Amino acid sequence: MSELARLTIHEANQKIKSGTISVTELTQAVLNKIDQLDPRLGCYITVCREQALCRAREIDNQIAKGSPVKTLTGIPIAPKDIYLTRGIRTTCASNILRDFVPTYNATVIDRLLEQGAILIGKTNLDEFAMGSSTENSCFHCTKNPWDLSRVPGGSSGGSAAAVSAHLCIASTGTDTGGSIRQPAAHCSVVGLKPTYGRVSRYGTVAYASSLDQMGPITKDVEDAAIMLNTIAGKDSKDSTSIDRPVPDYTLSLGRGIQGLKIGIPREFFDSAINADVRTTVETAMRQLEALGAKIIEITLPHTKYVVATYYIIAPAEASANLARYDGVRFGLRKKSADLHDMYTQTKSHGFGAEVQRRILAGTYVLSSGYYDAYYISAQKARTLIRNDYLAAFDTVDIIAGPVAPTTAFKLGEMTNDPLKMYLSDILTLAVNLSGLPAMSIPCGFGDHNLPVGLQLIGKPFDEETLIRTAHAYEQSTEWHRISPELG
Repeated sequence: MSELARLTIHEANQKIKSGTISVTELTQAVLNKIDQLDPRLGCYITVCREQALCRAREIDNQIAKGSPVKTLTGIPIAPKDIYLTRGIRTTCASNILRDFVPTYNATVIDRLLEQGAILIGKTNLDEFAMGSSTENSCFHCTKNPWDLSRVPGGSSGGSAAAVSAHLCIASTGTDTGGSIRQPAAHCSVVGLKPTYGRVSRYGTVAYASSLDQMGPITKDVEDAAIMLNTIAGKDSKDSTSIDRPVPDYTLSLGRGIQGLKIGIPREFFDSAINADVRTTVETAMRQLEALGAKIIEITLPHTKYVVATYYIIAPAEASANLARYDGVRFGLRKKSADLHDMYTQTKSHGFGAEVQRRILAGTYVLSSGYYDAYYISAQKARTLIRNDYLAAFDTVDIIAGPVAPTTAFKLGEMTNDPLKMYLSDILTLAVNLSGLPAMSIPCGFGDHNLPVGLQLIGKPFDEETLIRTAHAYEQSTEWHRISPELG
């Protein structure tokens, strides 16, 4: 029965529809996999064992009575523990919310449940999604299923590792600067960051509100299309969600890429890119060309300003968003003799080092005398970065390159060098600054036999072309069929 945990969404859906397997059997198989492997991997913060089995039995009973099987009926899904879940704690991997239990669901969670999904648990992350390695959790570090001495990426590292090791059928992450795509690349799974506004942010704890976007992490591209069909669309509770029709993304599957123009930015292949990553991605480019795409070299001249721009804007927004965790309304509260000391003690004990670092940096760049020099300048640079991409899309349909400059690094390798850690995001940050959709798909293995991800970047609200391209490449290779050997 353990092999059932290896199924994709579309495979499991067909087996449930035909009666080959029951929802309870599938759910139990995933729970068994969690029991077997999660003590070594640390993918989960919370496992919803009893709730999941109870819901599975209810769904089986409904199917027996003739209820239709929807696209996600009975599919065990594990959202990142930054999505609010009614009656199930939502911690953001932070001491300040360690025991917080929400009274309502995030819109994404409600939409998944409406399609019949089963919430199997909540996955580990960098605290408040601030990090690139899932080492900044107040609970534990998550390990990469391909090499337990290495990070799974971040901040959605628990989600990517859980999908890769078959501890869930699919997951949802959040992407503020690459936090879906980078861990997906490091764990050899598919990660899709939609256009800003395509998916509701309501009920997802905010890090940087103009950058955050929710998206799926899945075992293959078809599953990503199925998940996006479910979670995309206007939400009246989120003023940043866009009111435009949601296409059926599964119709993009199998269409081929003959004549598609794919831009390759020369800035994505400079000396900072690991040689094995470069070689693996260049091989993937040749495969896209063999499938009929036209490869065109392009330039994105303001790429050199991306890291500095992001690490001004994101911390500035974080400092405003995290001001609400003051010990007064919810979350941790440290007792003290006066109000000011209570604020100080609550935040110093509640927030980890990386979160405190970003709050301080963000408060600084917003302060009087520095606002124009830093924050306003960064917003101007953001416009230039976005304009580079929009100009490129006048001549190409898709932009492609590596997801990260290296494969997964060792646990602890960068924890004492925040700047080095920040630079590891150089290839993903611009997508969030520009509000564009992007995907990571497995494209091979680099040094130490570690996964490499191919990044595809699309025009605003053109997830269809992204999915079409990713699926064509995926179906012509075997990378998505290879799983880590963990016993």
